[in-house]
Amino acid sequence: MINIRPVSDLRNKYPEIEELVLKENEAVYLTKNGYGSMVVMSIDKYSKMIQELEIEKAISKKFGNVEVEKVLDDMEKEINNPNAKLLTHEEVFSELRRRLDEELYMVEGI
Repeated sequence: MINIRPVSDLRNKYPEIEELVLKENEAVYLTKNGYGSMVVMSIDKYSKMIQELEIEKAISKKFGNVEVEKVLDDMEKEINNPNAKLLTHEEVFSELRRRLDEELYMVEGI
């Protein structure tokens, strides 16, 4: 449930706000004169949010604008496909090593 409070509650009802933020891990939206003013949240919640944004930014930088949920859904469909050929991690790494060796050979002329 979204907690919307007037900014005066921060001063007048601090223990209530603190309980929502720290014990119930809720964000509290504060308003001033009926308009959104700020959000209060725990440091842990804020840190996790920032960390998730940094991860998303890194993924976007590396792979472009990827819809992670769509990729995961596609992967799940592939795993559940009875005709799909699934590889063990040994097979995957073996194939990657082979491809890397081929690329090194082409680059270095070994």
